Amino acid sequence: MSSRVAIYDTTLRDGTQGEGISFSGTGKLRVAERLDAFGVDYIEGGYAASNPKDMAFFRDVKRLNLKHAKVAAFGSTRRAKIAVGEDPGVLAMMEADTPVVTFFGKSWKLHVRDILRTTPEENVAMIADTVRYFKERGKEVIYDAEHFFDGFKDDPEYAISTLRAAAEAGADMLVPCDTNGGTLPHEVHEIIRDLTNTFDTPFGIHTHNDSELGVANSLEAIRAGAVHVQGTINGFGERCGNANLVSIIPNLLLKMKRDCLKDGLDSLKQLRDVSSFVNELSNQRPWAKAAFVGDSAFAHKAGMHVDGIRKNPHSFEHIEPEKVGNKRRILISELSGASNVFLKAVEMNLQVDKSSPEVKDILRELERLEKEGYEFEAAEASFKLLIQKVLKAHRPFFGLEGYRVIVEKNAENEDCRSEATVKLRVNDEIEHTVAEGDGPVNALDGALRKALTRFFPQIADVFLTDFRVRILDPEEHTAAKTRVLIESSDGKQSWSTVGVSENLLEASWEALVDSVEYKMFIDEQKTLQDGV
Repeated sequence: MSSRVAIYDTTLRDGTQGEGISFSGTGKLRVAERLDAFGVDYIEGGYAASNPKDMAFFRDVKRLNLKHAKVAAFGSTRRAKIAVGEDPGVLAMMEADTPVVTFFGKSWKLHVRDILRTTPEENVAMIADTVRYFKERGKEVIYDAEHFFDGFKDDPEYAISTLRAAAEAGADMLVPCDTNGGTLPHEVHEIIRDLTNTFDTPFGIHTHNDSELGVANSLEAIRAGAVHVQGTINGFGERCGNANLVSIIPNLLLKMKRDCLKDGLDSLKQLRDVSSFVNELSNQRPWAKAAFVGDSAFAHKAGMHVDGIRKNPHSFEHIEPEKVGNKRRILISELSGASNVFLKAVEMNLQVDKSSPEVKDILRELERLEKEGYEFEAAEASFKLLIQKVLKAHRPFFGLEGYRVIVEKNAENEDCRSEATVKLRVNDEIEHTVAEGDGPVNALDGALRKALTRFFPQIADVFLTDFRVRILDPEEHTAAKTRVLIESSDGKQSWSTVGVSENLLEASWEALVDSVEYKMFIDEQKTLQDGV
């Protein structure tokens, strides 16, 4: 690989400015540990002068014994007409006691005039004074030139003079920022190319995604000579977000052949897990269509595409999904062909020939069910059970004798009371249980689990993570057919199931039964594979 690009992660600072993004104090420390293990070079821990949580992070992160990443404290230049050694923000960065300080200064005369309300000369002095102050105290200094590209377009000579002030004062890295996210890739390339040819100090890049060009602009800056890139995991950040490191890193490693992680391609295999970890710690639902790491990133639906993938994966995949810790998925829908069904059967270790009558039987049953409103794209567990049933390879783990659900409300109590009774036959035994719940589906779910747990203890580990209802024919009003999609997990893996009926409870029951049966099915398969 050619020259290295340093990865500067600002998820814990700039990322938290995104709407709905927040980390607990402990969460920030866990993210820092994960980023360090992943192999990023810098972790920006927070704005030193902004809040006690960030200062607590700088104190506590020292106990983590990070193996590779350097922690950076963030702040701004000294304020106008205040001595650098007396500025509270500058002192807070020193108090953070990090090996690296990153601070921003103004590059755009509009901001100097309207926001700082000082003179262009004083702004340049503020930048130089702040760099010099930290360098004299042994810090690695990264200078973020805020709004640089807008400032350059407005007055290139002045924008460059602000960078020169930082460079001459001893800054270790100059980072032009596309703070408003409005610059185009060809503009970024031209400007960074000219800057790297003018200065001896190395350059980085910091972009935002307001024009959906954050990743493209970052890559163009690197192609033009930048050796340091700032961004966030999953593109978290204010407005439309920051440049997404989850997309930048694999493009650098796999396509531009630029080393950028401590352990290179070995680290890259952690990419999906890192993305999921940060989503989980910030309480964000993963985006299925996220490049490289999303559930849909390597999902194939059209029959011809699936046939091509079966013959040569490179025909419809730009990289091997395993390189970023992801996996290929074959979707099942009305667009499916024999190849889709065949590959699903292979996933299940079933011996089926692509041209066999059984595959045609599965396709016919799929077509029949989809006409009734079933959809298996987002319910792969139900489809796998369907294959088992059509191939007559399915062994029911239990049989339904009956269920009843009561919803009661009276004038004295504002809350509704839901109670479900379930009677099941397991082997030759009848199990009759009752459970209450927040609603009728919750009560039915509780009664089903209660009935099965004695026979199948692993059911106690299963819990619902999502429950969605869609009305299929709204013109039928309250008699409309409904489709219920349930996502379940046992803490180690997740699966989705579907049910369809004019009766919401019956649709829910179908999805619930598939959910618990699939858990028992995969446990049984694992036992057989392990030879137990």
